[in-house]
Amino acid sequence: MKTLGLLVCAFLMGMSAIRDLNAETQPADVDRYGPYPSNYKEIVIKWLDTQLIDAASARIEWNGDPKPADLGTKAEHLYGYLVNFKVNARNRFGAYTGMQSHGALIRNGEVIKGLGFGY
Repeated sequence: MKTLGLLVCAFLMGMSAIRDLNAETQPADVDRYGPYPSNYKEIVIKWLDTQLIDAASARIEWNGDPKPADLGTKAEHLYGYLVNFKVNARNRFGAYTGMQSHGALIRNGEVIKGLGFGY
């Protein structure tokens, strides 16, 4: 009986992995998420110029490619492509803050929401 249970669990896990793989290879709905931001690094760097005190000092580590996401609420959706990254930049005292995790939701070539910046 234990062997049957293990086989069923293994089968279900395999099917789940195949479903997740298929979901990643299918393009996202352009009407919902906007076009894929192939130049996402440029978009985020331009946006960081308006967010950081010393943007020229920023050292950025990119954590993967943009993924379709909904950062809204149940009542009001906010669709776009989420880019996760870490930033180490100088603060107003000229000292580096250390690597901090952030995110940016991109839609139609611009950042529509930032994550990890205190708002």
